[in-house]
Amino acid sequence: MKLLHILTIVAALSSTAFSQTPEPGASPAINAKFRDPDLKVDEWAGKFETESREVFAQRRQIVSAMKMAPGMAVADVGAGTGLFTVPMAVGVGKEGKVFAVDISPKFIEHLQVRAKTAGLENIKTVLCTESSTELPAASIDMAFICDTYHHFEHPADTLKSLHAALKPGGRLLLVDFKRIAGQSSDFIMGHVRAGQEVFEAEITAAGFKKTGEESFLKENYFTIFVKVEK
Repeated sequence: MKLLHILTIVAALSSTAFSQTPEPGASPAINAKFRDPDLKVDEWAGKFETESREVFAQRRQIVSAMKMAPGMAVADVGAGTGLFTVPMAVGVGKEGKVFAVDISPKFIEHLQVRAKTAGLENIKTVLCTESSTELPAASIDMAFICDTYHHFEHPADTLKSLHAALKPGGRLLLVDFKRIAGQSSDFIMGHVRAGQEVFEAEITAAGFKKTGEESFLKENYFTIFVKVEK
């Protein structure tokens, strides 16, 4: 009886430990600075919008590769300071809409001011959470995630919300850092939790199919997915 009792306790503890094991994702610490109410937006704009950053230097080609059309509804997930939000708003025209999604309240405030200053009334800001984009169901034709996926704390949940937000046949575009041992910088190896194959597998498991890949970036990869019904 004592042995049976011990085995029962061990099994219960093992079950509890398993149920509390977090899904693979970034540590909350990676986004803590963006939630800081004292965040200095200008400092981050200087880091995000500089020629030394590949996605900034190649921003026009990236926007061209999005293949946007007037009237589309698109989401800039992890919009930051608005590097791609503004050209996306221009790309979809006055009849289209851009949801600028970010986890930082200070970035959201900045995006609102930037949209107003640029006279772009088709930009709608959305404050997301660590597990959801907070986008309405079937509201977008395309989702763009640039150097942000590796910040997802709960990728499965966030992808589930994106899958629901996309209309049937909607596209998901992913740009993120190449993480290759022996090739990538120490910063990338420590900052980005996994490489392209892992991220693509997670996206595929969430109900997406890879349909293409752009090859003009060197430090980043650019892959294209389409929503499929689970």
